[in-house]
Amino acid sequence: MSDSSPTALAGVQQVLNTISTSPRIWNVLRRLVEHGFEGEKRVIAEELAPWRDVGQRRFLDFGCGTGEFAPCFPAAHYVGIDPSPIYIRFAARTRAGRFLVNDGTNLALPAQSFDAALVLGVLHHLDDVLVHAAMLELYRVLRPGGILLIMEDVPPPDPGNLAGRAMHWLDRGGHIRNEMEYRALFGAGFAVLRMYHMRSGICDYGVYVLRRDV
Repeated sequence: MSDSSPTALAGVQQVLNTISTSPRIWNVLRRLVEHGFEGEKRVIAEELAPWRDVGQRRFLDFGCGTGEFAPCFPAAHYVGIDPSPIYIRFAARTRAGRFLVNDGTNLALPAQSFDAALVLGVLHHLDDVLVHAAMLELYRVLRPGGILLIMEDVPPPDPGNLAGRAMHWLDRGGHIRNEMEYRALFGAGFAVLRMYHMRSGICDYGVYVLRRDV
């Protein structure tokens, strides 16, 4: 690698960091590399069935970002939280539902007030201590028997997925773990019903379906 390569890569990283501050442009980029999020939307439909028993269940989107997945849920029974005021303002303008600025470690939400929660591409931005704090809050706000669906970036199992590996190198999340490392962080209070791998465009995810203990 030439001496200029690190500088060039740092330049690419800076461009991505700048793009990420523009919710609309960031959405376009992510949709391109993840094929319109078809994989994630399919998993949400299969594992949470948001449109079954409409009006009887409440959903929390933990780390909702720009609200990309809000349309997957009934708006009147959906709450999205994210630490970015820019993303939350964008989501509130462009999506239906309730959106709150919150870092996830101290949710200003009542205990046992949700039937299911989605955590998608969030935990790889958090160190182990913050993941533990987030899991405690998710346990608190989910009702007994509630479902927690987690989808997190994992190292690409296909050595040929060079684009996916490059995305991880450029990702702003500094805590990408393998499937078993994520599972070890979930802690007591949740039963793992299913875990499997999912590919979304060039991005690889570990999928975990958890149930809050009664």
